[in-house]
Amino acid sequence: MSDSQRFPVAAHVLAYMAHKDAYGPAQAAPSALLASSVPTNPVVVRRVTALLAKAGLIATRPGATGGSWLLRRPEDIRLDEVLRAVNGCAHLGSTPAGAKGCPVGEHIPRQVAKALTAADQAASEALSKITIADLLDKHPASLAAFAPHKSCPLAA
Repeated sequence: MSDSQRFPVAAHVLAYMAHKDAYGPAQAAPSALLASSVPTNPVVVRRVTALLAKAGLIATRPGATGGSWLLRRPEDIRLDEVLRAVNGCAHLGSTPAGAKGCPVGEHIPRQVAKALTAADQAASEALSKITIADLLDKHPASLAAFAPHKSCPLAA
């Protein structure tokens, strides 16, 4: 799974667990069920849920009767936490090393790296105002000013 897919998959599975009221082992959502909602492979979901569990957002139980459930209410899970949990960032790329002896090549990588840090901080700040509960709301105030991203198949 590409790094750029971890965050959308994580947000989706957390919202699905909230929708299904998966708040304990008895309501655990199996990875196959979560994967069918995304849609993706259950292995992708298990990789993401492992990261979410490590961050303390969910708990998981392996095996045939296993699955995942939320440890917090959806209104208490901010998307910046989800982004950090899956080691996400703004995904604008990484800075290549500049050429030694080139006045631009020796200077620009550091400045581009700072610009990437600024973008990551801006993304985190914006996502800190949106919760998993907002994703389930048809018209949340936190997203009212935005149109779907152009990468969304439903954006057209």
